[in-house]
Amino acid sequence: MRAMAMPAPEPDALAASDALARRIAAAIGAAGGWIGFDRWMAQALYEPELGYYGGPLRKFGAAGDFVTAPELSPLFAACVARQVSQWFAHAAPEVIEFGAGSGRLAAGVLRGLAEAGTPARRYAIVELSAPLRARQRETLAREAPEALDSVCWLDGLPAAIDGVVLGNELLDAMPVRVFEHRPGALEEVGVALDADGRFAWAHRPADAALRRALAEALRAAAPEPTDPDRAAGGAADPFTPLGEGPYRSEIGLQAQAWVATIGRRLVRGALLLIDYGFPAREYYHPQRATGTLVAHYRHHVHTDPLRWPGLQDVTAHVDFSAIARAAQEVGLQRLGYTSQARFLVNSGVLEAAATAVRGPSGETRTIDQVRALGGLQTLLSEAEMGELFKAIAFGRGLPPAAIGFAAGDRGAAL
Repeated sequence: MRAMAMPAPEPDALAASDALARRIAAAIGAAGGWIGFDRWMAQALYEPELGYYGGPLRKFGAAGDFVTAPELSPLFAACVARQVSQWFAHAAPEVIEFGAGSGRLAAGVLRGLAEAGTPARRYAIVELSAPLRARQRETLAREAPEALDSVCWLDGLPAAIDGVVLGNELLDAMPVRVFEHRPGALEEVGVALDADGRFAWAHRPADAALRRALAEALRAAAPEPTDPDRAAGGAADPFTPLGEGPYRSEIGLQAQAWVATIGRRLVRGALLLIDYGFPAREYYHPQRATGTLVAHYRHHVHTDPLRWPGLQDVTAHVDFSAIARAAQEVGLQRLGYTSQARFLVNSGVLEAAATAVRGPSGETRTIDQVRALGGLQTLLSEAEMGELFKAIAFGRGLPPAAIGFAAGDRGAAL
């Protein structure tokens, strides 16, 4: 996507972006002229008042930069609620949602739980952005007013969790480190300032921590060794799966650390994550040599994340093999891993859609029913969100069977 094809920001938005750029440039200067992309991404997205998620710009829906599944159809939240309701039989009836966005998933889950006869005793939203808190409260007051008293907002993660943790399109917005590999060389790709004071990509040799983390990630991406490989003890170079290069990609260490933290604090219950991504063998496939890092601006997807900090979302796909490893290393049991389409079908989305099609006898369909049907194709299609997005769940103290993963589990691919 060429930048010239995108609509230009308004002057006040550009002024805010310039202010954030100056703040990031000061951090680069203080660090000696170079910062890792993970640090740049953290400031671009989360800097108070100026970052993409910390500022007042509208982010979700037709008037924002992208549309998430809960905005496309209320059937998405209804299916998540059905899975949460099953887990409530074995854990406290409480939900903690991270990355709640517009609040539409929270509203739909609360409605679905009440309709199932398993209402949430508490629905906590971890949100630091004041503008997003205000929008979430507004959405809940409009779409689930009867459940508003059970909702609270938290500034941080509780010390102990008993219940269900939800994250929809959460991990993809966590800062990533960027690397580039060539035969005999592994470099970290960070951000510096060019001669005109603009942000520019800059390389430096990868440190030991990045080398170790990437080598571990690539073990899951390596093909099964042949008999000669076994006889020789396997390939000596851990970066062989990347091919001859140059090969550029990302590693989501912050997402892995977040999952491990949740796992340590989850006393009883489940963690359900839905996001776009791949298992390691697909993520680090030799043909995916330019990585997955993109920016979203007014429904344009482009590959210049350094442009307009604070005005566009910056994301990278999720390595679900690494997420599974992080969870299992802290003692969580994997409850399932499958495509979003299969998770929704397992959770009854087709039956719910059929009900919406029929509608109450002799009555006009409601707005929710129309929305439910309109977005279903996007949610389920292999060419859209159905295959690219995955659902993965972990638990502690729960039975291993989960309705959302009853058929089509892909855990062997991790």
